[in-house]
Amino acid sequence: MARAIWSGSLSFGLVNLPVRMYAATESHTVHFHQIQRGTSDRVRNKRVNERTGEEVPAEDIVKGVDAGDAYVLVEPEELDDIAPGRSKAVEISGFVDLDEVAPVYFDTTYYLGPRGKDYGKVYALLHKALKESNKAGIATFVMRNRAYLVAVQAEGGILVLHTLHWADEIRDPRDEIGDLPGRTSIPDRELKTAVQLVEALSTAWRPEEYHDTYQEQVRRLIEAKRKGETVEKAQEAPESTNVVDLMSALQASVETARGSARQQKGKGKGKGKEKKATARRGTGGRRSRGGGNSGRESAADLSQLSKAELYERATEAGLQGRSSMTRADLIAALSGSGAGRSHAKAS
Repeated sequence: MARAIWSGSLSFGLVNLPVRMYAATESHTVHFHQIQRGTSDRVRNKRVNERTGEEVPAEDIVKGVDAGDAYVLVEPEELDDIAPGRSKAVEISGFVDLDEVAPVYFDTTYYLGPRGKDYGKVYALLHKALKESNKAGIATFVMRNRAYLVAVQAEGGILVLHTLHWADEIRDPRDEIGDLPGRTSIPDRELKTAVQLVEALSTAWRPEEYHDTYQEQVRRLIEAKRKGETVEKAQEAPESTNVVDLMSALQASVETARGSARQQKGKGKGKGKEKKATARRGTGGRRSRGGGNSGRESAADLSQLSKAELYERATEAGLQGRSSMTRADLIAALSGSGAGRSHAKAS
């Protein structure tokens, strides 16, 4: 069972519910140590008195604010003493439609659980009331010497707390971005094609299908360097689409998206349709030099394709795990020279 990062009470009206708060997410980022180049020596950060150069124990460190002619020192317990509710209360001041809160306000998500079985009924009552009203409770509370604006909502059978940014923390995009387009005239033909592309690429939200491929590549790099091997560099970013090529790029994108969708629907209904779809995409329709009926292409032919083209072939073939495959993995899986990602080695 996860450890609660905060415990206190959640109140609405005269109802008070003791709760514990738990982290809703975790990071899978690869964490590096700092090492001096040419050695295996760790480089560590130390708290050092800038006047004496001596290291200072954590318990001897207090907070200070520069008042110009001197520092105003504040002890941690002094901050706790002035916190609303002594940092132990989330007081809901009102309920709002969650749709009214712009996404830019949301920061971090936490799970809330009742602090003991005795409070299960009150917890369930608030959850059901929020769910049926489609409202979120807006509150403030203090945690770790910082005040938070939060929204409490019913989600997936539990109460969820979202920390929100304060209004004065939200930047005006017009002040931050200097080259935002003004009133721009968009030809009806281009707009219609762009809408068709959006519709052709529309899909159900399945978060489990998305993976942090960059972190996977970082781990592969680490493993390759450990074995003295090299890894393939990532492809360069695509060039920007200029205004002259915009319509042709949109039309080609729509055809590709529609073709991929037809391939998925028509999979298993005959290989002839797959070959026509491949040819229509302009990938050259290359086939194995052996001319057999296996439908597989040789690794030599596949190596002439870009990673984007290889990924398109992998999509048509329904290869599992293709989003995290390297170019070498894709070639091995499509040519049948390897068993796919699990046996392919980065080169």
